[in-house]
Amino acid sequence: MESLYPVIVLFILFFLNIPIAYALMGSSLFYFIFINTSMPMEMVIQQFVTSIESFPYLAVPFFIMVGSVMNYSGISEALMDFAEVLVGHTRGGLAQVNVLLSALMGGISGSANADAAMQSKILVPEMEKKGFSKPFSAAITAASSAISPVIPPGTNLILYAIIANVAVGDMFLAAYMPGILMAMTLMIAVHIISIKRGYNPSRDKMASPVEIFKQFLKSVWALLIPFGIIMGMRLGVFTPTEAGAIAVLFSLIVGFFVYKKLKLKHIPIVLKDTVKSTGAVLIIISSAKVFGYYLTLERIPQVISESLMGMTDSPFILLMVINLLLIFIGMFIEGGAALVILAPLLVPTVKEFGIDPIHFGMIFIVNIMIGGLTPPFGSMMFTVCSIVNVTLEEFVKEVWPFIVALLVVLLMITYCESIALFTLNLFN
Repeated sequence: MESLYPVIVLFILFFLNIPIAYALMGSSLFYFIFINTSMPMEMVIQQFVTSIESFPYLAVPFFIMVGSVMNYSGISEALMDFAEVLVGHTRGGLAQVNVLLSALMGGISGSANADAAMQSKILVPEMEKKGFSKPFSAAITAASSAISPVIPPGTNLILYAIIANVAVGDMFLAAYMPGILMAMTLMIAVHIISIKRGYNPSRDKMASPVEIFKQFLKSVWALLIPFGIIMGMRLGVFTPTEAGAIAVLFSLIVGFFVYKKLKLKHIPIVLKDTVKSTGAVLIIISSAKVFGYYLTLERIPQVISESLMGMTDSPFILLMVINLLLIFIGMFIEGGAALVILAPLLVPTVKEFGIDPIHFGMIFIVNIMIGGLTPPFGSMMFTVCSIVNVTLEEFVKEVWPFIVALLVVLLMITYCESIALFTLNLFN
């Protein structure tokens, strides 16, 4: 029982609203100071430092910087215009644009909260002008932002690949199908709700092929970023880390010389945003690694694995139990933190059951994105509600149909591996 005290301390700190990184640090230090006193404190501190001394982690700041550059370069506006000509004529026009824009931006921003914040500022006011209620606009904005980290090159895909020891390129390829399914189910939900409430299209008629082609030419530079990254890695032209650096360079060129909205005065702001966001991610990773060191010393992953294997010998039931566990934890812990804490515990277990770790990665990441929409601590929920100024009660009333739609996708990719890995198998 003594070995579980740090876990109890961790959850106490969570409920006291201590930031994730400091909660992980505090519970880890509690273990090494009061329980495992034989471990020299110098070695513990060394674990904090060396845990992020990994070349693949260099991809994280690069892809974060791409998302920051996008905010000032005109790329997001080009993508929004492209989404508008594709689906603006459908029922719920701007709500459909909201979903499609998240799918198009996912490969560039890679962050649910960044996507939610941007669309809350840009699209929600326009949706209100078109007759959408503010709570509905907030709900679809938060729900659609769950797509962003699933579509490559989201940082969660990179983190999971490093933790599970699988190829980043394979994770990127596999993620397209779950991301597309999430977008499709949300668009279906929007269509049904729009019919019931009389939400109108944002365009009078469908765009002509010529108009779509012209807008495609304007937006193609933004669309090239995710597809160029994937093809470059598949062809062996560059590693994921090099891909991040090339994506930064390409987005800077597009911002300065193509869309001409990126200015020199924006560079210090971009660098500051990148450093802050990278620091927030890496301090969570280093804290989680030390917490993972405690778990390894106490053999807790093995105990969990043996307990789950003793509970059932069915992969079907195992995945059901893990999904319920992840949905519950996702209500309290931010997705990235849940990933770095739980993936090292669960990946060995699913491998024992013969479950493909890439398939499990798709399940894991979609699941924690759903958690970001749910009370009491969903991160996208809080981001959107604070920017749009709607109450949590209003938000929850409007968001539940979209959560149901995403749960349908979760079930599909959980129990049909061929669907979850369709795009990966297509290119292998």
